[in-house]
Order: sequence, then structure tokens, then C-alpha cells
Amino acid sequence: MIASKRKELCVVETYTHYSREEWRDFYYSGERVSREIDNLDELVSLNDRLTQEDVQDIYRPLLHYIDLLYMLAHHAAKQKGAFFDRDTSKAPFVIGISGSVAVGKSTVARVLRELLDYTYPDQKVEMMTTDGFLYPNEELRRRGLMSRKGFPESYDMVALLEFMREIKLGETTVSYPEYSHSIYDIVPGQMNTIEQPDILIVEGINTFQLPQNQQIYVSDFFDFAIYVDAEPLNIKKWYIKRFLMHLTDAKDDPTSYFYEMAHWTPEEIENYGNEIWYTINMTNLVQHIEPTKDRADLIIHKGEGHVIDQISVRKY
Repeated sequence: MIASKRKELCVVETYTHYSREEWRDFYYSGERVSREIDNLDELVSLNDRLTQEDVQDIYRPLLHYIDLLYMLAHHAAKQKGAFFDRDTSKAPFVIGISGSVAVGKSTVARVLRELLDYTYPDQKVEMMTTDGFLYPNEELRRRGLMSRKGFPESYDMVALLEFMREIKLGETTVSYPEYSHSIYDIVPGQMNTIEQPDILIVEGINTFQLPQNQQIYVSDFFDFAIYVDAEPLNIKKWYIKRFLMHLTDAKDDPTSYFYEMAHWTPEEIENYGNEIWYTINMTNLVQHIEPTKDRADLIIHKGEGHVIDQISVRKY
């Protein structure tokens, strides 16, 4: 208990905390990332929340902060290249986003990509999720890990680390498997490619975790790391609501992983949703995801209804 309290105190002292209003005031008119987003509905994840007020209060100051860090990194790369008399400009600026399932990581990633595209029209901005590094369901069943899907051991972390290494080395084309949330599995034979981006956003629940028997974190490849945080009770509500929305969407789609569940009784659906939350998602959050929060450079905290109420920035 004492060690736990000491660790908690250490995490608190690592960050400066800003209310939504305080964070909003860091934005000033005239900076080049100023704009509204016209296609909000296309960016928001299922059962998440996004308004123009969020763009103004949260994302514009965040983009200005990232802009400062990106310029510093770009300048440092040029200076390093000049020192060694070689080009070091191929390594992209990588932004990592982590947090629990259903907390809204994908929305944050999409909004950042939209605004970064606008801010740097001559730069290539790409986004990816680490879901593609989950083992296929067939392999998970072979290993007896289907009930542990989403836990660290269900990911091919060696492949993910190699992927990140190739990205940072500026390889021309780097590929990774396609994952479908509709079939809840890796799509056989389909690959996504990343081709020398200037900025890459990497989103996933496992992006800050230490792989088993490895001495390097995925986050070691990040130039800026964001953790999306919320109280577990709120995350549970968001997860259950999203689960029910998936079932509604799947009722008339026999190809969906959720099709059979969509025709269960309400009691069966409720029991299954709660079981998955407590045995998988909550356990994974407490044991493996939340403990990595202190690896973030910035923490976005959400309150009721996905409303962002606090931003915490690492002091060093």
C-alpha cells in the first residue's frame, strides 16, 4: 500500500494539470493551426463525442503545442545531419496515443490527423492502429489466448517493434496486417502500407507497454505520447453502450462477428457485456494499460459524457 501511494504521488508530481478553461487560454488568434472542422461526424468514433467547442478549447492549443515540438525535432534533425554530414530527415515525427478500450483514442487520432493535414499542407501525415498486430483468432485459439484478446500476450509485439524500427529508419514502404472490427479478426491476405510519412500517429491500447522479454517499449519510438484517461465507471458505461450499438448495426449482417449475439435475449446481452468488461477490459485496464499512463507526455482526461475536463502536461 505504501509503495502504491508513493508511486501515485510520483505520477501526480510529474505533471502540471490544467482545467479545460486554463488549457483553452493557451490558444491565441492568428496562429496557423486555427480552423474549424467541417466533417466532425466523420471523425468521431462510435458513441464518442466531438464538438466545434472541443476543437477550439482542446485541440487548437494541443496542435500549437505539437507544432512547437515538431519544429524543435525538425531543427534538431537538421543540426544532427549537419554535424555528421548526412541526411537524417527521413525519420518521421511519431505521435503515440494510448488508453482504455472505448475511451475515445481513435477520435483523438482522427482529429489530430485532420488538423495536422491542415497545418502542414506540404507534409505527409498518416495514421495507424496497432490492432493489426493482434494475432489472428486462429492463432489465439491455438495458443489458448482467445479469452485474453487485447492483453499484451495477444499481440505480436516483436513484429510491432520491428515495424516501428523500420518506420524510424525511414524505410520507403512498411506494411502491417489489416484488422476488421466487423469480423473481429485480422483480414487474411490484406496489408496496410505506410510510405515515408513526415508525421505518423500510432493509436492503440498497447502502445506504452513493455513486451515480454524485451528491453524496449513501443513508446521509445514516439516523439510525443498522449494518454486518454477517464474513470473506470465512465469507461464501462461507454463500452457497454458501444457494444449495444455494435449489436444493433449487426442485426441484419450475417458476416458480422456480432450477428449471432445481436439476436440474443436482452438478459443474455447484458450478462455477456458485463462479463467481457470485468474479465477482459477492466482487468486489462487495471493491470496493463493504466499503469503505463506515466509514460505519456500529455494526458487528456474525460468526465461524464466524454467531455474533456483536464489536460495534464509532463514537467520534464
